[in-house]
Amino acid sequence: MRLSTKGEYASRAMLELALHPDEGALHIRDISAAQDIPERYLEQILLQLKRAGYLRSRKGPHGGYSLAKPPSRISVAEVIRAMDGPLAPIGCVSVTAKAFCAREASCGLKGLWKEVRDAIASILERTTFEDLAERTRDVRSILVD
Repeated sequence: MRLSTKGEYASRAMLELALHPDEGALHIRDISAAQDIPERYLEQILLQLKRAGYLRSRKGPHGGYSLAKPPSRISVAEVIRAMDGPLAPIGCVSVTAKAFCAREASCGLKGLWKEVRDAIASILERTTFEDLAERTRDVRSILVD
């Protein structure tokens, strides 16, 4: 699996929103500044996350973006898949976008790539944005002390 810049920025934006679940909508410029993401690129990412059902938006002076459901119910895997597609490192072991391979029947590597896919998927599926928000708060509290 190769995480694209879009996938990385989407994860960072979702984390920023998960860090502020009770503050209402966050403005793009605030998310951008907190996570060092270019505003123009962030706008495209947030729209894609909204279309995928992970965000809500509100217009106006108190507008911005907020999570569409609790951060404890959004896994990192689903956001990465929405932005970058399958988690498989190679097409022949992808669950959602299986690619044909002429060597598949006699390939000794396929099992390895399937194990890699399963390990990555397991970690990302069980990790929620609430988990990441808690980790971030813990790290930041250590830095303050």
